[in-house]
Amino acid sequence: MRNSIVPFLVIFLFLGCSVSSKDKILFVTSNQHTYGNTNLKTANHFAEIVLAYDVFIKSGYQVDFVSPEGGEIPIGYINNSNPIQKKYLDDVNFMNLLKNTYTPEAINAKDYKAVYYSGGGAAMFGVPENKAIQGISRKIYENTGIVSAICHGTAGIVNLKLTNGKYLYAEKEVNGFADAFENKNKAYYKTFPFSIEEAITKNGGDFTYSKKGWDNHYIVDGRLVTGQDPTASVSVAQQVVAILKKTSNK
Repeated sequence: MRNSIVPFLVIFLFLGCSVSSKDKILFVTSNQHTYGNTNLKTANHFAEIVLAYDVFIKSGYQVDFVSPEGGEIPIGYINNSNPIQKKYLDDVNFMNLLKNTYTPEAINAKDYKAVYYSGGGAAMFGVPENKAIQGISRKIYENTGIVSAICHGTAGIVNLKLTNGKYLYAEKEVNGFADAFENKNKAYYKTFPFSIEEAITKNGGDFTYSKKGWDNHYIVDGRLVTGQDPTASVSVAQQVVAILKKTSNK
């Protein structure tokens, strides 16, 4: 009986795994600790990282992290009462990933099916102007991959152009943290190098958003998936997985 069960289990596990061990998602994060050159602290949004990470891992994908400088990244906006956030806060292996992010130079774009730009105030600095990260995302997208972003993470694609010189999001519907929800009179906002909404619109993108906000609003336009705020983190990741599964079955 034992000999007949083991082969069956092996076959079942093999057939049930539709995702290749080489199928990977690249998370783009920031090394920025402060808002601009001020002493105001900022960070990468922990929920936007772990909620999406959890979806990708459970869907069978491997996730790598990259940042402009590599190494440790600051995390914040943490809710210890959220079970998924607490789970990963207590996961030494996961936290080590955030302490040892890759440099752009260590990344081979051919290894990834999608890129995910997480947010938080830190996302406004270091990432948007990084040519190496832009190059990685461009290669992933032009290799039929997916570009996705959440909240202020959309800042990371503002300068992203295709090989033909056209902005990746030109003539596409794009979502992100809208100006309507920013506290423009606050010191933090005055450090921002640009308005995500204005930059996307200026460069030919169709920036739209939910006026209600914090309501799991996201947009899928082809292979570009963007979410408005942390409440859409899970949905953005789920949409990326859905597109990947659909294209892999063609």
